[in-house]
Amino acid sequence: MRMIGNLFWFFLGGGIVALLWFFVGIICCCTIICIPVGLQCFKFASFTLFPFGRTMQTRDNTVNILLNAIWIIVFGWEIALTSVVIGAIWCITVVGIPMGVQCIKFARLALVPFGTVIVPAR
Repeated sequence: MRMIGNLFWFFLGGGIVALLWFFVGIICCCTIICIPVGLQCFKFASFTLFPFGRTMQTRDNTVNILLNAIWIIVFGWEIALTSVVIGAIWCITVVGIPMGVQCIKFARLALVPFGTVIVPAR
């Protein structure tokens, strides 16, 4: 069932969000200072391509909170807004509600990516 959900997700909306993460990762890797941020973006791009069967866990500390605040101002709000719009479109139909919920989860990820770890779902 996860494989079917991942394929369905990839072709009907997940690719757009993954491309956003990928392009932001490329932009961040253009400077030496932001390479760790770019690598984090690439990790999340792979997560947004095939999200079913994996989940996120957040660990907060002072450095992560500061990085997340800067991230929201620079890139995070664009990715979050795109994820919310795609999620709202998915939630119009009953069949698309699981995909919409997944998009809303990605909006949260777009707002607080630092300190977030991707783990297999139980």
